[in-house]
Order: sequence, then structure tokens, then C-alpha cells
Amino acid sequence: MAIKTFKPYTPARRNMTVSGFDGVDKKAKPERSLVETLKKHAGRNSYGHITVRHHGGGNKRKYRVIDFKRLKTDMSATVERIEYDPNRSAYIALIRYEDNTLSYILAPYGLKAGDQVIASAEADIKPGNCLPIANIPVGELIHNIELYPGKGAQLVRSAGVAGQLMAKENGMAQVRLPSGEVRYIREECKACIGQVGNTDHANIQ
Repeated sequence: MAIKTFKPYTPARRNMTVSGFDGVDKKAKPERSLVETLKKHAGRNSYGHITVRHHGGGNKRKYRVIDFKRLKTDMSATVERIEYDPNRSAYIALIRYEDNTLSYILAPYGLKAGDQVIASAEADIKPGNCLPIANIPVGELIHNIELYPGKGAQLVRSAGVAGQLMAKENGMAQVRLPSGEVRYIREECKACIGQVGNTDHANIQ
């Protein structure tokens, strides 16, 4: 991932950097069937009183509905494009299943338009595929990790992060999180292979 710098024609520009958005489709509008409106509260409560200062304004956003559960199992999907999501640090991928259903997933590092992804217990160990932790080899980098089977991914979803599967024993797996904490997670919980994309997000000033 490239980081774009600027000529220092003002003091603020001198150290400013932004993402180069490599591989991101810059002209695509979000899929209309997969967006919801986000209401702004401007720091106000139900009475209209400001309870949090300095909130308000900003660009209008649409929330992209991300498929954290990956319930369409054993059906391959093709990556249509990689998109920017204003609601999260990671990029997202628009995928089209074999039955022409569209869905958004978090885009892992290395995933690009035209790639195939699948959620299956027998899936290959490659970025974007989703498997039960019981079927993932020890030592593999994973993201989008469930805490409870069927609830959907709750851990390791930010740009550039990845957990590592450390061990499996008695139906429980030890996963090292990006913070360094090692957690026990049930083996029937799902996780996605690879590291979350937009790895340079932490280097942007």
C-alpha cells in the first residue's frame, strides 16, 4: 500500500500523509441494496439537549451492511471490487455469490477483484476464506473471529491487524490477539484467513 505525501506549501501540509487507495475502486458507488441510512445525533439526547460537546457537522455517510456471519456456506463468490468504507478503517470487498446474491465482507490483505472466496469447512487456506477454527492449521494468521458460534465476527476487524492461532486442545483454541492477549475461543467458532487489508492505515498522519 502506498502513502501519498504533499509538498509543504503550508505548515499543515508539511507532515500530512494520506492513503494512496491502491486497488480500491475510486469511482464505484456503494451497492444500494447493502446500505442503510445513518442518523446523526450531533451529541444530543432524546430531549434535544447537547450532552456531548463538539459533535456535529461532517459529511453525510451511508452505513455499508457487512456480512460478519458468512452464513452462505459451500458456495463460492467472486470479488467484484474493493471499496472504501467511511465507517471503518479497513477496506471492504463487494462479492457476488453463484446465485447472484451480493454481499460485503472485510477485504483481507492480498485480496483483489476477480478472486474467489468461500465459507466452508473444507475451504482452502487462502485470504478471504472463512472456516471453523477447528479446520484452520495452528500458526495461521486469522481475522474476523467469532466469540460465540453463529453470532458473527467480533474480534480482529480493524485495518492491518491479525490474530494468530496458537494451539487447539479439548474443543478450545488459543488465539493471540493483536494486543498480545491470548484468548480461549471455541473451535466451532468461525474465522477468516489472512490479515485485514489497508495495512498502512496506522502510518497515516
